[in-house]
Amino acid sequence: MVSYNPKDWFKLIFQFHKSDTFRMLMPTMLILGVITGGYVKLEQHYPVLQVQGLVIFHQLSGFMISMVLVFRINSAYDRWWEGRKLWGSLLNHSRILAVRAASLTADFASRAKCAALITNFAIVLKNHLRDQHSTEELLSIAGPFSEQLASHSHKPNFVLQQLHAELKALSKDSPSDMLPIAENIQALADICGGCERIRHTPIPFSYSIFIKKIIFLYVITLPLGLSVNIGYFAIPVVMFLFYAFASLELISEEIEDPFGIDANDLPTDELTVKIKVNTAEILNIK
Repeated sequence: MVSYNPKDWFKLIFQFHKSDTFRMLMPTMLILGVITGGYVKLEQHYPVLQVQGLVIFHQLSGFMISMVLVFRINSAYDRWWEGRKLWGSLLNHSRILAVRAASLTADFASRAKCAALITNFAIVLKNHLRDQHSTEELLSIAGPFSEQLASHSHKPNFVLQQLHAELKALSKDSPSDMLPIAENIQALADICGGCERIRHTPIPFSYSIFIKKIIFLYVITLPLGLSVNIGYFAIPVVMFLFYAFASLELISEEIEDPFGIDANDLPTDELTVKIKVNTAEILNIK
């Protein structure tokens, strides 16, 4: 996720980040500019090709496309924001589990194992949502943990199972402590399920195709209507309108799956590090 100062307008306006939609759309914008210029030149020699009625069509369809794109970007942002709330909840529940584990034992080895399991759940969940299987970030745990983890297809479930078993063993002398711990474990499972729902439920295919088609038809017919009234000024107008509409669609596609490594995705790497640091501090693991 890109960190920036939202109050620095001048810098943001003239800065072109590698993920900026302007860079991505520039080739298509130039092609549309050439097509528009060619049609304007053709129309100047053959006025019979003028299509006056398209101006009204573009006024009506432009408003409709704007409404569709507003709904599209809002739906995508809702998914992004829900993902952020889920990871915020993961951070809070990880801290609470660390606090409860610290109250159950003063043994360094047990505390270290709890800290590793809590942190590893966040790491494994992050990789699971990215369809990655790297184990380099995982904290080492004594025993056959790594081998058993590799044999499980749903790794977050396995880590959660190990964490539950460890905390249950620590609370055997005070069974009443296990009830709130079980609630935290359930919350972690719910967070995992919520993230998977966002990750594996994309926008309906027909809706996505409809938006792309309607934007294409709108932009490709713009030169036919604009060239009659503004001539070669239609070139920058067509390029700008395409940039505006297509950018909203591209941004929506990126943020509707917020768990990747794109510039606008959630800072899951930073949140994972925060969970690791906070957990180690609570359990006094140096």
